[in-house]
Parts: sequence; C-alpha cells; structure tokens
Amino acid sequence: MKTFKILILTGICMIFGVFVTFHWISFKAKGLTYDDIDTIPKNNVGLVLGASKWAPSGNINLFYKHRVDAAVALYKAGKIDYILISGDNGRKDYDEPTDFKNDLVAKGIPAEHIFLDYAGFRTLDSIVRAKKIFGQNAITIISQKFHNERAIYIAQHYDIEAIAYNAKDVYKTPPREYLARTKARLDLLFNIKPKFLGDKIAIK
Repeated sequence: MKTFKILILTGICMIFGVFVTFHWISFKAKGLTYDDIDTIPKNNVGLVLGASKWAPSGNINLFYKHRVDAAVALYKAGKIDYILISGDNGRKDYDEPTDFKNDLVAKGIPAEHIFLDYAGFRTLDSIVRAKKIFGQNAITIISQKFHNERAIYIAQHYDIEAIAYNAKDVYKTPPREYLARTKARLDLLFNIKPKFLGDKIAIK
C-alpha cells in the first residue's frame, strides 16, 4: 500500500510539473509573439521551423502551408530580409528545407535570399544552429504560436533576441506540446547539444 501511495504521489507531481512547465514557457514568451504583421519589429533573418509538406492522408500539411504563407507575408512586408529554413533532411527521400525553398521561390521569394539548414532535426537544433552556424543573435521565428513560444524559450536560454510571427493555427494546442515543452526544459537543464554543428555560413 505504501508503494502504491508513493507511485500515486509521484504521478501527481509529474503531471503538476508538466502543467507548470507548459504555462511557464508561455509566460516567458509573453509579448514576443505577433499576429499582426504591421506591428512586428523588423529583423534581418526570419527562421522558418521545419515541417513535413505532406500529411499522412496524402494532403498538404496545413502546418507547413501556413508557415510558407507567413514567411512570404513577412518578407513582402519588409519585416525580414532573408529566410533561413531549418528542417529535417535525415533521409534521401525526405527533405523539408528544399520543399520549403521550392514553394517560397514559387511565391516570389528570391532564391538568393533563402538559406537552408539541413540539420534542424528538432527545435533546439534549429535555434542553436541559427546562432552557432548562421551567426544570428536576433531572429524572427516563424511557426504556429504554440511552437513559437517554445522556440523563444529555447532562444532566450542561448542569449538570442527572438521574436516570432504566428502562422495560422491548424488547431489550438496539440496535446503533445505539453510533453514537448517538458522535454525542452529538461534539454536545457542537462545542456543537451544539437546533433550536428559544422562550418559557419554567415547571413549578413
């Protein structure tokens, strides 16, 4: 019975920790995410966080589509000068950054103003590499709001001045975001590093 009570108490503490972490990260990002393109400050580089172009159904992934649209809107409004796309290219048949680039170019973004980060396997990697590899100490993150808040939290840990433009949401907050934020907090606590760094590619 004592062991059972300890397990119950442990479970309650874990759930409470996940809940507190979720809302703490939202608090840390308060005032740094923007829905209005007219009020967002200008930055040299907009960082698009990767997503698969295709949903399991075979239709276009709306998270992807709305991030493309948000990046185009920011660029054409003069709120960013360059676009850095950070995504997964871990297999020969899977290339998030190139998919984004092709669709951005098709919507009128000059190819020479697009940079690709093929080692953005997760949000932490994308944020750290934006600073360590691409030389950015201030960025505008482009993703959905729930994702932007987590990315800003990571950026703050690495002394990056980050704001974010919220792409249109597909749905409010995916349940997995609660666990993703807890993992982000633990990654920072235990100083987890990106999978790859490499040669510098300065965006000026």
